[in-house]
Amino acid sequence: MARLAAFDAADYLDDEETIAAYLTSALEDPNPDVLPAAVRDVAHVRGMTQLAMDAGLGRSLYRHWHPAPNHATTPCSNCSTPWA
Repeated sequence: MARLAAFDAADYLDDEETIAAYLTSALEDPNPDVLPAAVRDVAHVRGMTQLAMDAGLGRSLYRHWHPAPNHATTPCSNCSTPWA
C-alpha cells in the first residue's frame, strides 16, 4: 500500500498573492485555531524573523503565535501517567 505524504500548506505558499489569500481565508474562518496555524505556515515559508520584521512586531510575534504546551496532556516528569 502506498503511503501518502503529510500535507504541509507551506509547500503551496509560493507567492505574495497566495499568502495573502491564505491569511485572508484564515481571518474569515470562525475556528479560532485556524489563524494561528496559518501564521505559523507563513512563518515557516518566510521565516519567523522576516515575518515579524514585515509586521513591525519583532520577537513579540513569535511569543504570541507560538503554541503553548498543553499542560493537561503533558506527562509529569515524576509520574508514569499523563495529568488528568
